Amino acid sequence: MTNQILSKNMRFRLVFSLYLNYIIHGFGLIILAQNMTTLSDYWSTSLKMVSFVISGIGIGRLLAYLITGYLSDKLSRKFFVYLGMACYLFFAIGIVSTKSIIFAYFCAILAGIANSALDAGTYTTLVELNDGNGQATVLIKAFVSVGEFILPLLIAAIHGANLWFGWSFISMVVLLILNAILLIPLKFPQPYQNEKNTQEKIEQRQQSNLGRIIATGALVLYGYTSMALMIWFTQWITLFGEKVAGFNTTQAHLLLSLYSVGSILGVLCLYIFLNRNISEGPILIIMNILATLALGIILLSHTPLLSHIASLLFGFSAAGGIMQTGLTVFMKLYPTRRGFVTGIFYFFGAIASFTEPLISGALSDISIQVALGGDFFVGLIGIGLVTVINFASRQAFEM
Repeated sequence: MTNQILSKNMRFRLVFSLYLNYIIHGFGLIILAQNMTTLSDYWSTSLKMVSFVISGIGIGRLLAYLITGYLSDKLSRKFFVYLGMACYLFFAIGIVSTKSIIFAYFCAILAGIANSALDAGTYTTLVELNDGNGQATVLIKAFVSVGEFILPLLIAAIHGANLWFGWSFISMVVLLILNAILLIPLKFPQPYQNEKNTQEKIEQRQQSNLGRIIATGALVLYGYTSMALMIWFTQWITLFGEKVAGFNTTQAHLLLSLYSVGSILGVLCLYIFLNRNISEGPILIIMNILATLALGIILLSHTPLLSHIASLLFGFSAAGGIMQTGLTVFMKLYPTRRGFVTGIFYFFGAIASFTEPLISGALSDISIQVALGGDFFVGLIGIGLVTVINFASRQAFEM
């Protein structure tokens, strides 16, 4: 086995650096949304235009997701990890050094490309380090959540000390440079091809199965709604806390930090559930119902304690790995086309990253409450989709 060549120490260092990138990625996912008001003043523009810039991240993903996975099999995994880091470095420096909306939009596109490049180099490497076992990839979501937990607290501290807002972006730059240095001497495992015989059995079961067709359509749409549900919340929850619920700065930022804590707990619970062979369908239904219920409580309560508990519950249920669980169901339907299915699923997630800021930005012209309320509507659609997925995929598997 090629991964045997890597010593235990080198494997640990490699895994550490790969996961550290996803803490930085957690910063990158929310750093524009967390600085919306400041960036609006810095660029002398409206919140709607800042939301438009954020949509560039989705464009970057759309441009890259369908090709980075394919190319990572042709080129080295390490190249794509470094490409993702370089794009994030340029993004962080670019945002704080420009007052041009056009250039800021270009930087946001680079952040989207960074996301897809890191995924192409990291998910494959973690699987190859573990002889084809993909469980290590589930923990990526936890490290993203660590980044999403740390950043709002960092921004609140910067704001409280009356420091320049750009220090939050500079923290990304410092971490990226340090991690790039750590990665230089490390070797990546060579891709290997062990999997060839598990392929034709399920493919023969259903050729024109109606259940499979319906489940496929619902899963493609779920790739959109599951992503939209999370990023919609992270974009607007802090502003909702400040401007609608009347929370102070610390209480408002704590909403997103508790969401991140809930996400980490959700990942760990989901990891345990899936290891015990609990069916994915019921998990998806329960988690989507809990997420929508928690969002309803936040929209209606406007009390710090209840909102903070609901935000924790929302993170646990909406951002604890249910998107990845939906992808697992999708791959079970098409066991011989896992890469293609993954690209399609995350491509629709990327469409959500692009369109959600535009839709919610337009809703914010009415009010911040209406902007966040749109996410509740997405949650209701998600419940419908996972219910269809559960029954249709079960029918497909019974064929």
